[in-house]
Amino acid sequence: MSRLALALVALVVAGGCGGTSTAPSIPVGATPEASLVAHLYAAALRSYGSAAHVESREDPLLGLDSGELRVVPGFTGRLLHRFDPDATARAATQVYREMVSALPEGVGAGDYTTSAEDKPALAVTDATAEAWGGRDVTAAVRNCDGLTVAAVVDAPRPATIGTCTPKVREFPDAARAFGAVRSGRAKAAWTSTAAPGIPTELLMLSDRTSLIRAENLVPLYRRNELNESQALALNEVAGVLDTAALAEMRAKVADGADPGHVADAFLAEHPLGD
Repeated sequence: MSRLALALVALVVAGGCGGTSTAPSIPVGATPEASLVAHLYAAALRSYGSAAHVESREDPLLGLDSGELRVVPGFTGRLLHRFDPDATARAATQVYREMVSALPEGVGAGDYTTSAEDKPALAVTDATAEAWGGRDVTAAVRNCDGLTVAAVVDAPRPATIGTCTPKVREFPDAARAFGAVRSGRAKAAWTSTAAPGIPTELLMLSDRTSLIRAENLVPLYRRNELNESQALALNEVAGVLDTAALAEMRAKVADGADPGHVADAFLAEHPLGD
């Protein structure tokens, strides 16, 4: 066989081998309770042509640090507290900046979702808001004396709101905490801005002066292990997700829907890159 024929055979074999190789699936980590947001980022990666899957971990940040995971989504305020417990930032931009500065070596952060948050919030009755003279958490601070707030056991919440340290009465679930507000046993209940199932007869106080630390969704990833397209896929989530959509998807999961199917359906309705 001539040298030209041998070279052609070699090219065909090499091309065939190259055509069958595929990049490994990107592991996106999350706790079982946070699997929905992990599926959102995994679906985003797939929409840009990268294989991705979700891995459930009790502490996914340890998996990110070890390199077992390549992407881990979280919320800015909680991540800042994890990496810098003494940080005092509360406003969204400052929390994000301080979180990025506190990240371990080898870990980077994508864009945070400016329109999607899940920060602690106070739910009250219309009558209480009227009596307090406002629908912002500053009204609760002005009426701090004797303020009792219902809360679910172990649910994230700040110990103080500005200069106010309210008395907390704990309940085993959100339904009973909200019931305490409706019955007058508590003036307010701790919930969160993206929590599903908040009773329609209660309203959520706004936080215009950032008395409560921001909690915006953000993807963390292993530095230098994602290509440009993959990093872009993660950042694109920030452009399509808002708090109402996050709460709606959580409600579907709470009703028994598969988190992966819910995330896929959301991105099908809100395609990235448009």
